[in-house]
Amino acid sequence: MITPDRIVPTTCPYCGVGCSLELHIKNDYIYKVTSPFDAIVNRGNLCVKGRFGYDFVYHRERVTTPLIRTKAQAPGARTQAFERDQWREVSWDEALDYTADRLVEIYNRHGADAMAVYCCAKATNEDNYLLQKLYRALFRTNNVDHCTRLCHAGSVVALQMALGSSAMSNTAAEVIHSDVFLVTGSNTAETHPIIALQMKAAVEKHGAKLIVVDPRRVEMINWSALWLPEKPGTDVPVFSAMAHVIIRERLYNEEFVRRRTEGFEDFSKSVAKFTPEYAEAISAVDRNLIVRAARMYAMAKNAAIYWALGIPEHSHGTDNAMALIHLALLTGHIGRRGTGLNPLRGQNNVQGASDSGAMPWHYPGYQRVDDEAAARKFEQAWNLEPGALNRKLGLTTTEIMSAVGPGGVRALHIMGENPMMSEPNLNHTRQMMERLEFLVAQDLFINESGAYADVFLPATSWAEKDGTFTNTDRRVQRVRKALEPRGESLPDWEIVCRLAERIEERLGRPRSAFWAYAGPSEVLEEMGRVVPEYAGVKYRRIEKQGLQTPVWDEDHPGTPHLFTETFPRGKGKFHPLEYVAAVEMPDEEYPFILTTGRLLEHWHGGTLTRHSKLDDLYPEARVEINPADAARLKIEDGQAVRVSSRRGTIVLRAWVTERTTAGVVFVPMHFAEAAANLLTIDALDPLAKIPEYKACAVRIAPAKKEELARPEGKVQRGRY
Repeated sequence: MITPDRIVPTTCPYCGVGCSLELHIKNDYIYKVTSPFDAIVNRGNLCVKGRFGYDFVYHRERVTTPLIRTKAQAPGARTQAFERDQWREVSWDEALDYTADRLVEIYNRHGADAMAVYCCAKATNEDNYLLQKLYRALFRTNNVDHCTRLCHAGSVVALQMALGSSAMSNTAAEVIHSDVFLVTGSNTAETHPIIALQMKAAVEKHGAKLIVVDPRRVEMINWSALWLPEKPGTDVPVFSAMAHVIIRERLYNEEFVRRRTEGFEDFSKSVAKFTPEYAEAISAVDRNLIVRAARMYAMAKNAAIYWALGIPEHSHGTDNAMALIHLALLTGHIGRRGTGLNPLRGQNNVQGASDSGAMPWHYPGYQRVDDEAAARKFEQAWNLEPGALNRKLGLTTTEIMSAVGPGGVRALHIMGENPMMSEPNLNHTRQMMERLEFLVAQDLFINESGAYADVFLPATSWAEKDGTFTNTDRRVQRVRKALEPRGESLPDWEIVCRLAERIEERLGRPRSAFWAYAGPSEVLEEMGRVVPEYAGVKYRRIEKQGLQTPVWDEDHPGTPHLFTETFPRGKGKFHPLEYVAAVEMPDEEYPFILTTGRLLEHWHGGTLTRHSKLDDLYPEARVEINPADAARLKIEDGQAVRVSSRRGTIVLRAWVTERTTAGVVFVPMHFAEAAANLLTIDALDPLAKIPEYKACAVRIAPAKKEELARPEGKVQRGRY
């Protein structure tokens, strides 16, 4: 039995659930992770990533010294290169001076539009607040974004349009108070395992009825009362048909609709065409299942909706999310415990990064950059002259990458993101990365994107710094320093402040006290002064457990569920919808629909989990294919296959399984050697600018075993 030197409480660095961790430290080494049974979010439960996925901190490939690209790589001829001989180790002073010199030179030559930054949903609220502040206050650009654009942007836009708020309305654990809950576009058991445990308990112990709407046979179907196996991209017909039934059978909450919504009459007319029969013809969901689901949801005392990336990651993702919002507005299943509209956030701090202003259209707290009053407020808060801040909406992540070149983006700063894995149509992304004039990478590892960088700024892991994460429940929780930084790595917030001071000096502006912080708690204090919802969030108040925003002042207890009496925009608004098919539909040449997503054992672009022993549990990509499709193509389980779209080709093993429906194949997004996003299409939702990751046309053919990245044998899925 090992006796720890200390046990440090902190918050999990993986998905948006925000589980409480206890890091057991011996000789400055994490040898075990547990969770207290009284932890408010997870009650002592942890998934495989939370319990075992911390060893990336010690991986031999971690970069712990600042690096500058050697002269061997000429500007304008950038290529991907991991080899150490492509870099030279330098001091922090040299790295930051070089970075500031290059960024300021490009800014002075080409202006604000040439500058862009990717903030990070893995980093803390404090890190993100400071980085967006640097680029807005010093480089006067709103080309600021992060991975929310690539996951829940459609949900954010729809919720803002309909309610005036973009966060999850309730607490995930409230599912035990639901009579009925609907889960769609979410493989919850793998992407949010602890919330899935709560959902299973709601069914098994509390008698709740679960409705699952998904093209794949995800694990939660084993607990469901109804499964609606839709074709990818047909969410609007299915959920609008449910609305049609609710209105036709007068199951809607007339008093709630009259008192708390607007636009019902026009909406009611618009869904007249979305009959269950019409939806069945498009979605392949049996019309009777649609009717049963509508009745079950509408007639419940308390009903909730949970969704993940299968809803917003479409070229009509905003409409998909809006169709779900309509169901809650029709029935009044919102504003009470056990109800609500609950987008499940994918990364540990995607909610907090969004709250912190890591988006191109909003300052911290979702205050529009083109709103004069908001701009003046932040100019005053950041000690800037009137008119200093840019009033023009910035570019989103995908737009930034498409704008690289003369007259567009020339310098890009990436903190912790990996666009060479997360962007759609990666061949196009690679071409844009090669055209950048200057690229700053700030991370733990030289990943697929950092390999293009001109300078690498080594950051500390979550276990080596203090800060806060905001989970999918809007709960702001502490992240605590448990270890000394490896090598010369620094916390992200400190890197940003040191860089900002140098940039100010080179721009000839008076050095600002607004970059001199004693620690991250002072950064959160500043954020609370400009974001009313965070005004009452102080480190001393969240030492034992977090607070759910909004927290309006230091006496406010936090807000477990929203919209009890009203919506931020006043009344909830119905928006008539039309069905728009996916941009790329199957045809004779490309007969399958590809959808992509995450696995239990891995996370996002793989930068962390593929530098962990977790990689041994699921070491290579596989394409899920239905047995009927496999039999027709004469493909066997474990066989090497080539999956091709109009944009690229990957080779990986086939997993013949009934987890996916006929005509639909699934590829996980975590594996660079078989990157799913080489195949996906870069079509965008016109409102949210989110790419269509969940539907594109592909073909499948046998490949040679030696073409696999790991040709030695069939992979067995890990079990725990």
